[in-house]
Amino acid sequence: MYLEPKKNYYRTAGRDVARALDILRNWLERANPEEAESRKTAIEALLPETIRLSYPDLSREYPSDLTVDDAFRDALPDIQNGPASLIRGAATAIQHVGISNFRMPLAYRTRDGANLTLETSVTGTVSLLAERKGINMSRILRTFYAHADQCFGFDVVDRVLDDYKTNLDSLDARLLLRMSFPAKVPSLRSGLTGWQYYDVAFEVTDTRDSRNKVIHLDYVYSSTCPCSLELSEHARRTRGQLATPHSQRSVARISVEIVDGGAPLWIEDLIELCRKAVPTETQVMVKREDEQAFAELNAANPIFVEDAARLFCEQLRADPRIGDFRVVASHQESLHSHDAVSVLCDGKLFAASSMDPRLFATLAHGN
Repeated sequence: MYLEPKKNYYRTAGRDVARALDILRNWLERANPEEAESRKTAIEALLPETIRLSYPDLSREYPSDLTVDDAFRDALPDIQNGPASLIRGAATAIQHVGISNFRMPLAYRTRDGANLTLETSVTGTVSLLAERKGINMSRILRTFYAHADQCFGFDVVDRVLDDYKTNLDSLDARLLLRMSFPAKVPSLRSGLTGWQYYDVAFEVTDTRDSRNKVIHLDYVYSSTCPCSLELSEHARRTRGQLATPHSQRSVARISVEIVDGGAPLWIEDLIELCRKAVPTETQVMVKREDEQAFAELNAANPIFVEDAARLFCEQLRADPRIGDFRVVASHQESLHSHDAVSVLCDGKLFAASSMDPRLFATLAHGN
């Protein structure tokens, strides 16, 4: 007769005990107040006498000498991986379940070949089948940390997602990395340079149908109202009245799909595309000659929010490294007590009839 090794025996027994306890807890939770006490008594009768006699006289000292081995670990309750009978609510699939905003320093490669370490906020999720109660969320962190010493790009994210799907036995997986990307920007006329920071995110989504890679970039610029500019000039010309057009800090969130197999699209490339479309980017280092230059630059490039969306679109469509894309623009008005906004989608990836109710509120860049 074959005898199972002792270690495997404890592992199997531990799992059986955990499942039994899960079922008993579920049975107790579903009882009404009258039934709860009798069910509790019935459960207690199943416990060994030594436990019944000592409970609830529990130790209050932390067991620092406790050793964790496989048998101990396998005997621990695991509610998330319990049977389908423990599911609460509708037994239906969940598209996203995981963790958001766990932070760590990650290295990224810049366009000039340097490595740049940035604090990164990571969101990782997987899909959950209808018959499964939950996932072990710590596996997402552990899977990610296994790759954390590499220089991150979409190739590394691809490997992380493959490991997610294996370690969590999931059909779909998603990963979002958010960071603040620094770039040196020259002033307009004084010859000074300063650090401009760009909110950037890398996103990869993997489904049974496809894997999509997206870069999100927030580009902050000044928008001078063309109507206000003409009205101000009319007042000067016809009445000798000093008047100034209104302009305001504005934000465009540019989201672009990376074409597989094409040349790499660097963050610096995307910033330059935005700057070519709308050159009135907010400034870092400003002396008097730079301030005058900025006023002249705005007067040479007055734009409504509709103009901004189309100008970005023109540049993005012309780049063969970019597939589908979306432009979300917000001109945070100095004339009105509300903002002017626009959304332009090109391709199916970002097209949607509904949007996040707080989407435009997230475009306010005050820091």
